[in-house]
Parts: sequence; structure tokens; C-alpha cells
Amino acid sequence: MLDETADLPLILQGAPDTTEFRKLRKRIIRETRAVIEQYGMIEQGARWLVCLSGGKDSYTLLAALIELKWRGLLPVEILACNLDQGQPNFPATVLPEFLTRMQIAHRIEYRDTYSIVVDKVPQGRTYCALCSRLRRGNLYRIAREEGCSAVVLGHHRDDLLETFFMNLFHGGRMATMPPKLLNEDGDMFVYRPLAFVPEDDCDRFARAMNFPIIPCDLCGSQEGLQRMQVKALLDEWEKRSPGRRNVMFRALMNVRPSHMPDPQLFDFLALARGAKPPPDPNAPPDLTL
Repeated sequence: MLDETADLPLILQGAPDTTEFRKLRKRIIRETRAVIEQYGMIEQGARWLVCLSGGKDSYTLLAALIELKWRGLLPVEILACNLDQGQPNFPATVLPEFLTRMQIAHRIEYRDTYSIVVDKVPQGRTYCALCSRLRRGNLYRIAREEGCSAVVLGHHRDDLLETFFMNLFHGGRMATMPPKLLNEDGDMFVYRPLAFVPEDDCDRFARAMNFPIIPCDLCGSQEGLQRMQVKALLDEWEKRSPGRRNVMFRALMNVRPSHMPDPQLFDFLALARGAKPPPDPNAPPDLTL
């Protein structure tokens, strides 16, 4: 068991009683808490719409948030939500049965966005972009209806890295999914509390807890996706240099605007001799000189 406590939430019960798993769980909780605190996600009395797809990441997210709440470290109300998008062969009973059994407040919403995506996307093109837009719009609507101030997603560290390289290679910009985002209407936050958590940790945690994993057959069945190509590239780099992913992610959190050629980030025109800024004692060695 995770803890020998009578009031332990049901979703946290039945875990392997091994040192390895306890270390894994504590690491996930520590990293999730760090993201929440570092990016100022906690609003007293807030209600979060925690999105549950049935994948390993969203199960890990839900379990981590429930544990933080149980420990008194997350003073928000949690409403789990699954948006059934009408994909063929989607096991529609798995999540409602699981959430009911775990005694977790939830809402299951059915919207057939699958038919729209298949109709609108030309054959041979990937579904992800349109599918995501339709899903996000519905989640915002549900969050407003439920009085939630944030839509909480299960994107992990590797998702952020892959998105960065997709933008770099294919979008001509340096950007990724931020841990905290304000939507275009300005009335809803989007949170990604697993931003520091590696994908492998999510996978090992969800499987060890024996959560009923549901694969995404819509996009997962498409071959040659840009994200899969980037993922394969990162896997190869990690194989050649273990720890490379972690180093690259740290780089995303250590941007030096004065050492990037974007004049919108740094006022190069105002640079003048004799106006050297004081050195940053926390800055790493400068490898750009």
C-alpha cells in the first residue's frame, strides 16, 4: 500500500509495496507539486476540470492531484471529465465505471467530433490539429458550465519537448506548450501539472496501478505523424546520450533573450558600449562566445 491509512482515496489503493514504486510515486508527486507552485496554479476555492482520456498520462495526472489534495497541498475542487468524441470501438463504459468505482466526481460528455474530423481532413493528412481544436472547444464549454476556472491536461515533459521540436522543424518558431496558459477569451486557465514528469514515469506508474488504459485509435492508427518522427529522433538521442531529454528540457527553462537573434525579445538597438550589465552568478558557462 502507498500509506497505511484508513481514509486513503480509492484511486491510490492497491499499489505495489516495493521501494522502487514508492520512489517513483514520490518523484511524480514532488515534480507535480513543483509545477503547481512554480507557475502559480493554486487559487483558493477554485474548481478544476481534470481531463481524462483513458491514457496513462491522464490517469497519472488524476492520481497525483488527488493525492496532493488528500495531503492538504491542493486546496481546489476536482471534477474529472471525459469527452467521448465518437471514435469507433471506443469503450464508452470503461471510464464512467472506473470513476464511479473510485468515488471520484466526474462528468462524461458525448460529442461526435470524430465524424467532423474524418469529413473535413483530406485523406492522407493527420487528424491531430482539428481533433485537438474541437476537443479543446468542448472542454472550455464544459468547464464554464461546471463553474471551473481551469482545464487541466495530462501533457508531460516529453510532450513539451516533442512540441518544441515540431515547432522548430516544421513551424519555423521556437515555442512549446507552457505549463500555464490563459485562453484566448481570457476567462479560463489551461494547466499542465505533469510538465516536469517524464513520459516513462507516467507509463510505469499507470501500469503498476493497473489502471484500465484506453489507446487512442484515431491518431494512433495514422503512420508517419510528425510527432512520432520527432519522438523517434529524441529516443535515438536519449539512447546515444542518456539524460539528453532532461538537459534539453532544462534548456527550455533557461532561455537567454540577449543570446537569441529575435529583436522582439531583446532590444539590440539599445545596446551601447560601456553599459555592460552585471554578471549573473547563477548563469551557466557561456558556450556561445
